[in-house]
Amino acid sequence: MQFAILGNNRIEAQPRLNGLCSCCSKPVIARCGTRKIWHWAHKSKTDCDNWWEPETEWHRTWKNNYAADWQEISLLNETTGEKHIADVRTVHNLILEFQHSNIHHHERTLREQFYKNMVWVVDGTRLKRDYPRFVKEWKKDGISEVHQTEKSGIFKIWFPEYCFPEAWLKSSVPIIFDFRGDGLLEDSAGLRNNLYCLFPQVGMHARVAELSRKAFIKATTNGEWSLRIQEFINDFRKQDEIELRKQKQTMFRTSNKVVYTWRGIPLIGGSKEFKKRRRKL
Repeated sequence: MQFAILGNNRIEAQPRLNGLCSCCSKPVIARCGTRKIWHWAHKSKTDCDNWWEPETEWHRTWKNNYAADWQEISLLNETTGEKHIADVRTVHNLILEFQHSNIHHHERTLREQFYKNMVWVVDGTRLKRDYPRFVKEWKKDGISEVHQTEKSGIFKIWFPEYCFPEAWLKSSVPIIFDFRGDGLLEDSAGLRNNLYCLFPQVGMHARVAELSRKAFIKATTNGEWSLRIQEFINDFRKQDEIELRKQKQTMFRTSNKVVYTWRGIPLIGGSKEFKKRRRKL
């Protein structure tokens, strides 16, 4: 944890300090070594939130894009008594969870159900193959599986598993993939500086938005994010409905059109026309 309660204040870990956990109110001690990022840890070996994970520099850097009093907010389900610590909760009640380590799909689903109005930010550099796989598909020419839609910066993807880790594909909330890591990785393709938002799939296609870090932080800070995401999803549904109607109309016309051939020559007009043309030939 980055913050603990000392007196009436939330403070960051400093050497030789003791405090209280903001979630369970049990004693925590400051861990301020040289190998790991400075943090608070429970004196007992059992953490109060089984979703909590050790933070990396990537994790802490992302959290610090937001106000300190938005970070590490303890949330309670008053019906079940379940309690968890959100990485960030904005004043607009948007939850941001920053995920570096592997997460089981069952836990991912539970978190989405608990937080509801949320967005994941995923470290796309955790495994060495993740970014090369993404670049390979995103930069394809000719028969690319990535197609830009009518809206600038939004793309349809036929096979999202070719671009992104499969564990995230069935999420019910937006997933932001961050491929920059610690900022020291080579970026010959020029794609690491942007973020890639995988929308929840609502129709025939998966959709991805390419956006800047600045735009994402601004939208999640000023309250625009949730409204814009819902607008996009509603628009995707309309687009898919129009496309589906067009496909059905095409299939209907094709199914009612009979083409007769003789010796490979198409003869249009039914059996009578077929016989007439055959006599002429």
